[in-house]
Amino acid sequence: MHDHDTSERLASYADVLAGELPDTWTSTYLTADAKDDLAELSDRIWDLDLAAASLAEHPLTQAAVLSRPDGAQLALLDRHDGRDGFLIAAVAPRALPDEAYRAVPEPNGIALADDPFLSAEQVAGDLLARYDSALAQVRHNALGGIQPSQPDRIVLTWQPDGSVATAPADDRAGTILVAHGFIQDPQSGIYRLGGDDTQVQARALREIGPRLDALGIGTALQHPAGRTAPTSAPASMPPVPAGTRTATARTR
Repeated sequence: MHDHDTSERLASYADVLAGELPDTWTSTYLTADAKDDLAELSDRIWDLDLAAASLAEHPLTQAAVLSRPDGAQLALLDRHDGRDGFLIAAVAPRALPDEAYRAVPEPNGIALADDPFLSAEQVAGDLLARYDSALAQVRHNALGGIQPSQPDRIVLTWQPDGSVATAPADDRAGTILVAHGFIQDPQSGIYRLGGDDTQVQARALREIGPRLDALGIGTALQHPAGRTAPTSAPASMPPVPAGTRTATARTR
């Protein structure tokens, strides 16, 4: 159990660090009573170096989680090497399949001195760069060839089985997709619309366009090689330009 001073120091350090990092970060302090949250956090630490070695000998009794609006998270941990400061490590995204992590190097954490202002520069110039690169890779792998959407543009991709899949950037589009028959995969977050009934499928695609447009979200269809859309597909969804990159298989 950590005493009040130690707990307050970690929480305060995390608050300052979050405010100094680029973009927008918030900090959440996990006390020793939050056993389930600490256990889940331990499982999601994306590290095979300093943080992993520390956790092997010192299970978490407190931590702070720094979160960015796009889902990126960093964990601030106690340092058990007799020096002042903390360890900070990347946190793996929730609910992505193991295959997405194949051949993606762990963005191993780093040790921080007892100065959150200097540490913010260190995190931004080192850990965050490697973490953002790894995040982009695993998220791309999880899409399985589906082009990621943007907040103002949904990309719908025809699948070999005749279904249509998309990975919206936020819940605004997701709500509309579900209302028109799309089903979300809880692991990847991908929404799919079955192609068993092409008339129902075409009607759904026609109807989601205006509803998304009302939210300022455009739509586009991506046609893989050898696949053409039904003639009843909405003309307002132009194909994505040729040359779209697709994910390759990776080993974790």
